[in-house]
Amino acid sequence: MLLRLKTDLLSLLNATAEATLENLADPAIEFDERAAVCVVLASAGYPGDYQKGFAIEGIEEAEKNEDVKVFHAGTKLEHGKVITAGGRVLGVTALGKDIAEAQAKAYNACEIITFNNKYFRKDIASKAINWLRKNT
Repeated sequence: MLLRLKTDLLSLLNATAEATLENLADPAIEFDERAAVCVVLASAGYPGDYQKGFAIEGIEEAEKNEDVKVFHAGTKLEHGKVITAGGRVLGVTALGKDIAEAQAKAYNACEIITFNNKYFRKDIASKAINWLRKNT
């Protein structure tokens, strides 16, 4: 959802904290109408036992793709390098004109990012795409 949010998140958080949301311009919250798909890059073995401490490469390159943003979850910065530090390592999110395009962009970005024991599901958003094909 954050990638689709067009309204400045900080202004929304400030208005919430100050109880002034009703003073924001109408509509207070605007979203990009395009579809978004997020693929989680996880450490193999998650949610059970998994190893951590592996260097992650390719995040900046993946984000050079139009409409792609990589969100950190189980990472940490160590000696100037981003390394794995949890089971759910990254959320690779992409926007597209429809779910199929967003899915393709997200999976393309997932292939660019590398780390030892990287794992991700290959069926994210597939049920939604199949349902839309049958029902539209």
